[in-house]
Amino acid sequence: MGERAVAIVTGASRGIGRVIAETLAAGGYDLAICGTRVETIQRVAAALMEAHGIEVLADAVDVADRAAAQSFVQRTSKHFGRLDVLVNNAGITRDGLAMRMKEEDWDAVIATNLSSVFHLSQAVLKPMMRAKKGRIINVSSVVASMGNPGQLNYCASKGGIEAMTRSLAREVGSRGITVNAVAPGFIATDMTAELGEEAHARLAAQIPLGRLGEPADVAAVVAFLASDQAAYITGQVIHVNGGMYM
Repeated sequence: MGERAVAIVTGASRGIGRVIAETLAAGGYDLAICGTRVETIQRVAAALMEAHGIEVLADAVDVADRAAAQSFVQRTSKHFGRLDVLVNNAGITRDGLAMRMKEEDWDAVIATNLSSVFHLSQAVLKPMMRAKKGRIINVSSVVASMGNPGQLNYCASKGGIEAMTRSLAREVGSRGITVNAVAPGFIATDMTAELGEEAHARLAAQIPLGRLGEPADVAAVVAFLASDQAAYITGQVIHVNGGMYM
């Protein structure tokens, strides 16, 4: 049975998820990480182990598949003998105006972004309840609060995450488990890099701090919510958006 705390991070191949994994690894957590491509996620795992001297379990997991998600949690719990933190970060976009949005684009986003949070959260409850402690941290988005044209499915999925966060926090608080969400604003990642400098400038002009956020800004809040210092915080949505939405 490992002495280090163990965290699951979904969608850890790149962007915010990868930096969350790196931040937790630097804090001494052993990790179970998943993404969509096995070669990519295993490369991330090897880099984390080499840089931080931790143990990493890595696999390609379709988090929208309930059985696959539950199996990943069970393997993690069995492998490490404990499970302390779940970070539900995996997410996709399938943008389009409401009038023309295809049903498969609605279904895919809801399944990957929202249903996966239910599947994974449900699966970690038993080991966390046995331990009488645990942290569930869900990655939402600023658009859950402010909306965004062309992202009806994505906004609905993130709004659902925030409602689920509050409901589950009420259910499991008496068992020593906290449930919170982090809502990033515009964050500089591979995806936003493709937008170009002009689009970046337009986005930055909407933000009181005058710049896009960094994945590390989000990861720092996740690490705090995972820590003992956040033991009395539950059912909350922490916005990390440079003042873009208040």
